Amino acid sequence: MQKLIISSSPHLRDKTTTRSIMQDVCIALLPSVIAGILFFGYRTALIVVVAVAAAVLSELLYCKATHQKNTTGDFSAVVTGMLLAMNLPASAPLWMPVVGSIIAIVLVKMIFGGIGQNFVNPALLARAMLALSWATIMTKFPAPAFGKLAGVDAVASATPLADGSYSIGQLFLGNIPGVIGETCKLALLLGAAYLLWKQVISWHIPAAFIGVFAVCYLIGTGFDVGFTVKQILSGGLILGAFFMATDYSTSPTTDLGKLIFGAGCGLLLFIFRFARGSQSEWCSFAILLMNVVSPLIERVTMPKSFGEVSKHE
Repeated sequence: MQKLIISSSPHLRDKTTTRSIMQDVCIALLPSVIAGILFFGYRTALIVVVAVAAAVLSELLYCKATHQKNTTGDFSAVVTGMLLAMNLPASAPLWMPVVGSIIAIVLVKMIFGGIGQNFVNPALLARAMLALSWATIMTKFPAPAFGKLAGVDAVASATPLADGSYSIGQLFLGNIPGVIGETCKLALLLGAAYLLWKQVISWHIPAAFIGVFAVCYLIGTGFDVGFTVKQILSGGLILGAFFMATDYSTSPTTDLGKLIFGAGCGLLLFIFRFARGSQSEWCSFAILLMNVVSPLIERVTMPKSFGEVSKHE
């Protein structure tokens, strides 16, 4: 006789864990790390290692100081460190990823309760604070030196957002100045394809983000397709759409909510770039602003449970 076990939900389970999801994100970021090393030299690897080490150590020390369970094993601190490194120029001094990681982990993540409790993306807010505090360093982009392990000295090179002379091929392959993770779009798209294949992220936020941004630029430029494609491939749009805006903790869970969230990110980024100039940080601010309204979007788009009684009845 077969025994039936009655228990509360959830009834459907799989082997996916926070650790496995974060490890998949790390794997997806590896092509961009490798591309950064090829274009900007060994300093890319140094910045990534320092940022990750500082993030993990910050979380470990915070857990010990507050007598909480050690949560560094879930790899979320590793992901935060890698994302922060991807948002820094290769010429940044090594103390900068340390400061950024402390801000991201302690001030943005752990103080609010740890993973899943933060209301904005830790790496993005850390980048924004670094950009506001040390603007000169954060806007000094080395020109790429493909294949040279030592890279190049820090020079104030104009990003594609400020210099429209770069070709679509250069923008796509990454032979351009910029922060480590924003340059090679091929590497970013390879990582994004892996995340989509593993179902770590869905298509809703990236498609709405890039789609609304593209439509707005087409309309705003009188349907200049070439210029619009260059805008899509410039700055942090691809990195932000697939790796930052899709953060579980700071984006809606419903499909409709994700579409609204992504569309809002795309619209804000268009407004910032079109009306306020070519600063590369605009993508960060667009996502951060939408992070703040994400709970409202979630509340409005969450379907009612079957059989729920109206509060007015």
